[in-house]
Amino acid sequence: MSDTDTSPTSTTARPVLDVWCELQCPDCHRALDDLRALRARYGDRLEIRLRHFPLEKHKHAYAAAQAAEEAAEQGQAWPYAEVVLARTEQLGAQGERLLVDVAGELGLDAEEVDTALIDGRHMLIVDADQAEGKAIGVTGTPTYVIDGERLDGGKSQEGLRERIEEIVDRLLAG
Repeated sequence: MSDTDTSPTSTTARPVLDVWCELQCPDCHRALDDLRALRARYGDRLEIRLRHFPLEKHKHAYAAAQAAEEAAEQGQAWPYAEVVLARTEQLGAQGERLLVDVAGELGLDAEEVDTALIDGRHMLIVDADQAEGKAIGVTGTPTYVIDGERLDGGKSQEGLRERIEEIVDRLLAG
């Protein structure tokens, strides 16, 4: 918004849905259908941001979050996250090898993903996401935050997409 424009309706800000996710989490995998439905319904009118909240019980989740950040650097954050989430069991068995293989399957620079896992260049982003999540009360994944409201999908996904749609519709109606 320019300095001279004072009308509150002139802003082009779109609603933001933060999705606190863990890429080795079966509940996050089940949440993908809801995220796809939200993307289909709102398109570019809703920004859906992947936020990392790796859980200690999944030993490859932290590496997966770092790999997803490298995929984001290469312009493929959500496609990468979706493929990894579809393979949570494989990730548990294969670890970082799967993360690099998925990058190659998507046409990303797999060597760069491997190097990012070795040099830890995205650790600060993952750590910051996790710290912010803890600060706002995230305890499990998936957890959604939109317009200051936290919705916990780790216990049940039931009704969450509808609640998110209510909030987004209200924000878009503005």
